[in-house]
Amino acid sequence: MINCLIIDDEPFARELLEGYVAKFPGLHLLASCEHVFDALEVLQQQKVDLIFSDINMPQVNGIEFIRSLQNPPYVIFVTAYPNFALEGFELDALDYIVKPVSFPRFLKAVNKAQQIINSRPLAVAPQEPQFLFVKEGHSLQRVLFDEIYYIEGMKDYIKIILKNRVIITYLRMSRVEDQLPATRFTRIQKSYIVRMDAIRAISGNEAELYDLPEKLPIGKQHKEALLARFGLS
Repeated sequence: MINCLIIDDEPFARELLEGYVAKFPGLHLLASCEHVFDALEVLQQQKVDLIFSDINMPQVNGIEFIRSLQNPPYVIFVTAYPNFALEGFELDALDYIVKPVSFPRFLKAVNKAQQIINSRPLAVAPQEPQFLFVKEGHSLQRVLFDEIYYIEGMKDYIKIILKNRVIITYLRMSRVEDQLPATRFTRIQKSYIVRMDAIRAISGNEAELYDLPEKLPIGKQHKEALLARFGLS
């Protein structure tokens, strides 16, 4: 079964592709997204094998979005603009369909995709990611784990403290915690997640970080686990 994802800001285009995908028993549609930000959320939570993506979309176009992914799934671009074809194939797109999309043309693209995806070699264990993407304004920002000092939760938002700047984005603490490697980050209090090797000292119920003047509170229910991480319990 090939898990696929549709990204298109036009409702009619999404409905058409949804109907086409439903005709293939070998395709499983995980989501049909209006915005790339919705698609990114799906990619972070589920295994996606194939993306059907429009190109000319607001805020972040399809080519920019695919280019931003570290290990993108296979992609078939579906667009009204044939002049993007060269850029699309430079990203190793499996196919490039120009709208309006006929079912025979869609069938040809899917048959090609199924042949390639189903014949791919067994994947080696993926490397642990070294970054995450977060929404800042109208763009997706790549945030390297090495540059994060700590993350502070503020209800439905988080504040990411980096080496040279601060990012505030609409994201829950539980969601970002799931995206961070547990080997490198730990929650020290309800509202704080810290990169382990950024901690310089633990003084009572506070954590001191390298290069930063502020001290972060350590919650009582988290202190024992934090000390154990450093072999101090």
